[in-house]
Amino acid sequence: MSAAPRFPFSAVVGHDDLRLALLLNAVHPRIGGVLVRGEKGTAKSTVVRALASLLPPLDVVDGCRFGCDPAAADPQCPDAPHGDTATRRPAQLVELPVGATEDRLIGSLDLERALTEGVRAFQPGLLAGAHRGVLYVDEVNLLHDHLVDLLLDAAAMGRAHVERDGVSVSHASSFLLVGTMNPEEGELRPQLLDRFGLTVQVAASREVETRTEVVRRRLAFEADPAGFAAQWADADAELAEHISAARARVEKVALPDTELRRISALCAAFDVDGMRADLVLARTAVAHAAWRGADAVAEEDVEAAARLALPHRRRRDPFDEPGMAEDQLQQALSDAADQAEDEQPEDPDDDPDGGGPDGGPGGGEPQDEPTGPTGGGGGEQEEQEQSGSGDSERTPAGAGPSFRARLLEVQGLGEGAPGRRSRARSRSGRTTRATTVDGHGLHVTATLAAAAPHQAARGRSGPGLVLRSEDVRRSLREGREGNLVLFVVDASGSMAARDRMSAVSGAVLSLLRDAYQRRDKVGVITFRGDQAEVALPPTSSVDIAAARLRRMRTGGRTPLADGLLRAEHVIRTESTRDPQRRPLVVLLTDGKATVGVQGTRSAQAFDDALRAARVVAGTGTASVVVDCESGYVKLGLANQVATALGGPSLRLEELSAEHVAGVVRAVSGDSGLAA
Repeated sequence: MSAAPRFPFSAVVGHDDLRLALLLNAVHPRIGGVLVRGEKGTAKSTVVRALASLLPPLDVVDGCRFGCDPAAADPQCPDAPHGDTATRRPAQLVELPVGATEDRLIGSLDLERALTEGVRAFQPGLLAGAHRGVLYVDEVNLLHDHLVDLLLDAAAMGRAHVERDGVSVSHASSFLLVGTMNPEEGELRPQLLDRFGLTVQVAASREVETRTEVVRRRLAFEADPAGFAAQWADADAELAEHISAARARVEKVALPDTELRRISALCAAFDVDGMRADLVLARTAVAHAAWRGADAVAEEDVEAAARLALPHRRRRDPFDEPGMAEDQLQQALSDAADQAEDEQPEDPDDDPDGGGPDGGPGGGEPQDEPTGPTGGGGGEQEEQEQSGSGDSERTPAGAGPSFRARLLEVQGLGEGAPGRRSRARSRSGRTTRATTVDGHGLHVTATLAAAAPHQAARGRSGPGLVLRSEDVRRSLREGREGNLVLFVVDASGSMAARDRMSAVSGAVLSLLRDAYQRRDKVGVITFRGDQAEVALPPTSSVDIAAARLRRMRTGGRTPLADGLLRAEHVIRTESTRDPQRRPLVVLLTDGKATVGVQGTRSAQAFDDALRAARVVAGTGTASVVVDCESGYVKLGLANQVATALGGPSLRLEELSAEHVAGVVRAVSGDSGLAA
């Protein structure tokens, strides 16, 4: 039964940068793959899947599970020695699902042969199947970090190494890596971004004619897939021939020293880390020259390569805007052209334009836009509260300095989403021990060891093992999980002194950066005036959280109770959507409360806040109170709120990892998740 036709690559409307990036990687696979960023519904997957049909067919050793080339077979191939016969097959498109395990990706012990024949053999994973083809990872930003590391290592080295379950294997694994992601669902860490050779940002066209043609072609394809594919068969065949010709030419393309200097000058101007960008830019420029049929790299090839290879390497911080402005690129190309002609390249630090994202490419990170309240001291605002006129708003001012935040960790052992914050049971983490009761997956070695002593008593005669149900052992694995970190920020008048709110803003930005690195979901609740509001529903996009925080308004009375009750509501709602993600509430407040649960001023407002805190604690939610009280006389109200929440209270300055060594564990009470 033949496979259903794929949407033809040539029939894709628009997405010129994406198609070019994929074609250049097909010409020169050592570029390092493509990361495709874009909103949902922009045909990212359609274009990637269409590419596989353009790749030249492969000659493979007959019977080799690792796709060895008969002209240059891998001497370390687990299926060696190879025979003399070969077969031809299309290039493979292997898809790695988000829920894949490490065993599925890199391979594992062949359980069937181990149990039936009593031999130790290797079962290949997806990396073996993708050799000399395309490995496609949809939603790569949601993949476990350690799996992303494994596949990027294999893509960079061209080999996969497996050391597990008593198996030691190394095999060739050279493939075109393509990942797609929706930035709204969370970002990749900068270290992983850098490992992708090229990146492309895609978006739906706003041109009516273009959108009309997209819908017209898609409907035609759905009505008659085979007929539609036949209409574009000649165009796809022409592209396939173009790829084959460029592949044959790419090793012969010259890279003149002038263009090599231009490449180095560009990377220096954009202040990229390491040398990977220079190598990727050079390989991409060579591939682009081969694609257009040239014998040597020219300036146009370097410019085309820079558009694809540099934008994602400029993003050093989760709050930096991705991409690269056209005027920045043109200025950098102009400066690089001057340096390329010189015998000695100039120091990029001498750039008269001063560098930076606002004054042309260059060093240094962009400065945060002002945030927090301006004007007035805390005393003045306190007087406004006392007189009942404390509802005035303050405009944002500068955020305080950011820092490396201490680890705030949920106590116990969870079973949540993959991440880097709290301890958790995991299907893909390290194996801690074998068990007969609980666990994820079969612990093969322990199972075989349990069965081995009983083989004679069970009458075994010949190969294979005689197993009983009591022999089965399961793996207990432990890793790290990402949590729901819910920031509850007091934005009332009692917090609105410039220095204090500036410090709070800097602290929250630091904690958001930490949440980004640990792959948490984050939400932001602010309370001021008569009620609290959800400034940001739980999301994996912490840069959106940072943007909302910068627009936060301050001033007015202090509805602390409503802020805590709103947090409890968000946690309860989110637990139905994502029940395995344990929440952590980070409350930033001075502990003062002037508005009760009914939204009116009340002498019982603080008692209401304590009752609301106990409601949150009753859900088993972990919490940390960041005490923002300042001044010589301290009332200690935040400590009382922390006691009601069942969590620790930290001073604002204690959030810095440099301030106090060690780890802060948020006390979650009886969460039912015993270690």
